[in-house]
Amino acid sequence: MSKKILVVDDEPKIVRVLKGYLESAGFQVIAAYDGTEALAVFRHETPDLIVLDLMLPEVDGLDVARAIRRESDVPLIMLTARVDEADRLIGLELGADDYVTKPFSPREVVARVRAVLRRVAGSEPASRRLSVGDITLDLDKRQIKVTDRQVELTPTEFDLLATLMESPGRIFSRMQLLDKVQGYAYEGYERTVDAHVKNLRHKIEEDPKNPRYILTAYGLGYKFAEPDHA
Repeated sequence: MSKKILVVDDEPKIVRVLKGYLESAGFQVIAAYDGTEALAVFRHETPDLIVLDLMLPEVDGLDVARAIRRESDVPLIMLTARVDEADRLIGLELGADDYVTKPFSPREVVARVRAVLRRVAGSEPASRRLSVGDITLDLDKRQIKVTDRQVELTPTEFDLLATLMESPGRIFSRMQLLDKVQGYAYEGYERTVDAHVKNLRHKIEEDPKNPRYILTAYGLGYKFAEPDHA
C-alpha cells in the first residue's frame, strides 16, 4: 500500500507540482491550502508524512507544526522561503525532521520524502537493543525508554540518538551526524544538528542544561557518554 503524503501550501501551483511528482514516485497525495485546513486534514486522514509550508494563512506553519507535535510524531518536512536561519531552527526545534528552502527542485523534495520514510521504516536487525545508564533504545521497534518511561521521538531524533549510542565516547562532527542521519551533509545545515540535540536533551536528560548522556565536544561536535560515566 502506497504511503500517504499531506502537502500543505497556500500556492496552488506548488501543490499541483509536488502532487504530480510525488504521485509519479508512487505516493498517495492529499492537499491543504491553509493552516486550519491542514490540521483538519491531518486529523482525518492520518498521513504517513507531511510536507508543510511555514508561511500559511489562517494558522501559521509553525503553529501548525506545534499542534501536530502535540498529537503525533508523524514525519514532517518544512518548506520555507524565509531566509532567516532562526526561522528554520525554530521549525526543527518544534520537531520537524528536515526542511527544504524555496525555490526548490520537486525532485529534491521527493528525494527528501523517500529518505525520511526510509529512516522511519528502519533497516536495523530485529531485536537489537542499546542500553546505557537509564536509557534503552529498541532499534527494531524504534522505541526508547528512560527509567522505564516511554519517550516519543521524531524519526530524526531517534536516528541521531541511535548513531551516538552505537559509538559511546566517539566524537561526531555535525557534518558526520548529518550524513549518517539524513544521508547528506551540506555546510549550511550544520546548525540543524544543534536543534535536534536540544530537543533530545529536553526529552531524555534529567537536567538538559547539564546533560549526562549527550555531551558537547566544544569546537568538534557531540558524543554519547561512555557507560562508565553515564
